Amino acid sequence: MKDFSDELADLRRRLSEAERDLDLVAKRDRLTKLEELAADPELWNDPDKARAVTTEMARARDDVDLLGRMSGQLSDAEVLVELAKEEGDESLEPEVAAAVEALGKELAALELLSLFSGEHDERDALCEVHSGAGGTDSQDWAEMLLRMYLRWAEQRGFSVEVDEVTDGGEAGITSATFIVRGRFAYGLLASEKGVHRLVRISPFDAQSRRHTAFASFDAVPFFEEVSGEVEIEEKDLRIDTYRSSGAGGQHVNVTDSAVRITHVPTGIVVSVQNERSQHQNKAKAMQILAAKLAERAREERRKELEALSGEQRKVEWGSQIRSYVLQPYQMVKDLRTDHEVGNVQAVLDGSLDPFMESFLHWRRRRSA
Repeated sequence: MKDFSDELADLRRRLSEAERDLDLVAKRDRLTKLEELAADPELWNDPDKARAVTTEMARARDDVDLLGRMSGQLSDAEVLVELAKEEGDESLEPEVAAAVEALGKELAALELLSLFSGEHDERDALCEVHSGAGGTDSQDWAEMLLRMYLRWAEQRGFSVEVDEVTDGGEAGITSATFIVRGRFAYGLLASEKGVHRLVRISPFDAQSRRHTAFASFDAVPFFEEVSGEVEIEEKDLRIDTYRSSGAGGQHVNVTDSAVRITHVPTGIVVSVQNERSQHQNKAKAMQILAAKLAERAREERRKELEALSGEQRKVEWGSQIRSYVLQPYQMVKDLRTDHEVGNVQAVLDGSLDPFMESFLHWRRRRSA
C-alpha cells in the first residue's frame, strides 16, 4: 500500500495553520457569547441588533463546525491508514487516496478564508461599472463587464440587485450600480477594483480594425442601515427626480420615480431607478451614498496614517489591473499578480475565482 504519511502530515500542518489564522479559540469563545446574547429575550426588542447578532452567530458557528468536521475527517483518514498498515490491507488504498484528495481541496477553500483580513470583507458589496476611453467599444465593454460580474455572482450563489443602468446610446452602457449580497462578497470583489482593458477586433469598425477599450470597476462595503460611520445632513443634499429608463417593469417611463442624490460637499452622485416607488428609490440611494461616504472616510484615515508613518504607496486608482485580449491572440492577464489564462470566454462568463484567489495570496505576501 502507498505510504500516505507525508501527505497526511502536510494536511495536519495546514489544518493547524488554518485554525491559528482563523483564530479557532477566539471563534469558539465568541460563539458562546453570541449564543448567550441570542438567548436573551430582551435582544429581540431591537430587530436590527438581533439580526446582526444572529448573522454573526451563524457565521461563527459555520466556521467552528467546518474546522471541527475537517479535523474529524483527517483523524479518520489517519486511523484508516494505520489500520491498513496493521492488517496489510491494500484494498483500502483507493479510499485513503480519495479522502486525502478531498481533504486537500477542502483545506484550500478553508485557507482562502484566512486571507480575508479586512474589517468589512464579510459584508455585501456595492459595485459600479463605468465605461472609459474607447467610445462605443468602451460602452460595449462596460456592459460585458457587468454581465461577467453578474454571472460570477450567480455561480457563487450570491444574490444581486441592479439599482441603476445608464444606456450607452449606440451600444452598451456608460454606467451601472449593483449590490452583490453574500458572505465575503466585498472581500472577493475588492480584488477587482481598477481599470480593465479589452483588445479585440471592433464590431463597430467597418474596416474591422483592432481597438482597445477601457472600463472601470469599483466596490465598497454595503451596509443595510445607513452607516453610523458617517453623518449625512439634509442641507448637504441635492435631490432630483427623473423618469426611469431601461428594464424595470410596468412602472418604467410612467412616473418620475427615479432619484438622483448629489452630496454637494464631496460631489458624489448616486442614482437609483429600479425600485417600485420614488420613496424606495430615495431610501436605496441614501444607503448607497452612506456606503460611499463611509469608504471615503476610511480612505482618508488610511492616507493620514500613511503620512504619519512616512509610508509611500504607488497611486493605483485608475491604473490598469487586467488585460483581456481577444485579438491577435487569446489571453486574460492580471498585471498585479501575473496570473493568466487562455480561455477568455470562460472568464467573461464569470470564471473569476482564480484571479481573485491569486490577488488575495499576492496581497498577503506584500503585507507580510
